[in-house]
Amino acid sequence: MAEPSEVLIIGAGLAGLYAALSFAPHPVTVLSPCPLGDGASSTWAQGGVAAAMDKNDTPAAHATDTISAGAGTVLPEIAKLVTEAAQKHIAGLSALGTPFDRTDEGEYVLSREAAHGWPRIVRVKGDQAGKAIMTSLIEAVRQTPSITVHESWSAVDLLTDDDGICGVLAVSPDGRHEVLKAQAYLLAAGGIGSLYAKTTNPPNVRGLAIGMAARAGAVIADAEFVQFHPTAIDLDCDPVPLATEALRGEGAVLVNSMGERFMTALHPDAELAPRDIVARAIFTEYRNGNRPALDTRKAIGAHILKDFPTVSEICKSNGIDPVTEVIPVIPAAHYHMGGVACDASGQSSISGLWVAGEAASTGLHGANRLASNGLLEALVFAAICAESISQKLTSGLSINTPKHVARDNDGVFYPEDLQILRQTMSDNVSVLRDEKGLSEALRVIRSLDQKHKNKSADFANMLAAATVVTAAALLRTESRGGHYRNDFPAPHTNQARRSFLTLPEALVLRDAQ
Repeated sequence: MAEPSEVLIIGAGLAGLYAALSFAPHPVTVLSPCPLGDGASSTWAQGGVAAAMDKNDTPAAHATDTISAGAGTVLPEIAKLVTEAAQKHIAGLSALGTPFDRTDEGEYVLSREAAHGWPRIVRVKGDQAGKAIMTSLIEAVRQTPSITVHESWSAVDLLTDDDGICGVLAVSPDGRHEVLKAQAYLLAAGGIGSLYAKTTNPPNVRGLAIGMAARAGAVIADAEFVQFHPTAIDLDCDPVPLATEALRGEGAVLVNSMGERFMTALHPDAELAPRDIVARAIFTEYRNGNRPALDTRKAIGAHILKDFPTVSEICKSNGIDPVTEVIPVIPAAHYHMGGVACDASGQSSISGLWVAGEAASTGLHGANRLASNGLLEALVFAAICAESISQKLTSGLSINTPKHVARDNDGVFYPEDLQILRQTMSDNVSVLRDEKGLSEALRVIRSLDQKHKNKSADFANMLAAATVVTAAALLRTESRGGHYRNDFPAPHTNQARRSFLTLPEALVLRDAQ
């Protein structure tokens, strides 16, 4: 058993690293399943961070847009909390050296994205915000003596007793199992995107955090609400790259194979409608054989090469000239609005376990995340968790000793079964859903679970995450935000609330199919 730490942070994306810096000088240990900067969704984020930085914009207006996009289930007090903190955290990242785009006068260059009433996306080189922010955080972490980073360490189980969390079972780079102990634990290990066959997320972002927490007894909130980025570039690769929403903010339009714009007839904001509406429209065009595409030629033209270098390079390396040709697009799993339920201090339902980043469900995103609010929420709640935990440490939070240690059940699972799981999620728990497909998905997940019982903790975490997402989708008999049911296409007033589910409850529903 390794020496205990004051705080153990599981995950090394934006939330995990920003929290680690916020703890200083408290000693913390960070578990990173990959070398720092690799495998984190934060690094891949293109658009930027939403913040009311313009003198004519306000946090209140940002909160209003957040609540509107969230389709009736956003917690207003959390929207207010997060949007009011945004400017402070942009300043903090700038102080760390993040090279946000600036005007000649030194003001932030701000982009507008879908459902924002004002340009408020703080960006880096057009489409490189995530990479730039992570680079600055990693450099700061490496220079902070109070932070110990265990690279290539993977958490596989949260250990609990009657008093709450009491340890984490992790696998070291050489395959050894270690029980890691701390006075407090922060889960910041990402989302679920790679549970789907079509995703913009790194391969290891596959529900491990929410699965671990669910298996340990945590309450999961809003699990049915999955955001599909409307404009992933339609290429035969895994994961699929995305064409940032900022392109549409700059005037790019969506067209079908006949060259017709199709969003103008569907929403007053056309291409800048909320993401769920745009994703369904693109998915419908795709399903009808009218291959949808993003047309940047008139609005951006040759400027795309300089202003959006990431998208341009992806296009050119795949034989697409974005200056003269349209960019084929398809919706892909991008962000999970749901996650481990937590309160305004970031504490989960398991005593001693806090959660931040995409693994958390804070109540900010509701049924449909407002564009570029994801990185903002990660920053704000990482700092909130650090403050909350630090107060507990000061009051003398003790270290619990595990009474039971999970056995070393992290055997290798079959890659073809992972692919079955991912395709099942894409086929049945995707942009459009219905009872028949969701029930079929639960039956497939149950079959995979029975096949791999007690063989792989890693796969068990994935299956647990898939189970709660699918069960929550089956239970919500309406359409709202990122959750659309063909058999219940309208929203219902009596379901305009957040959902809460535990894994045992989801398993009862799964086993009844």
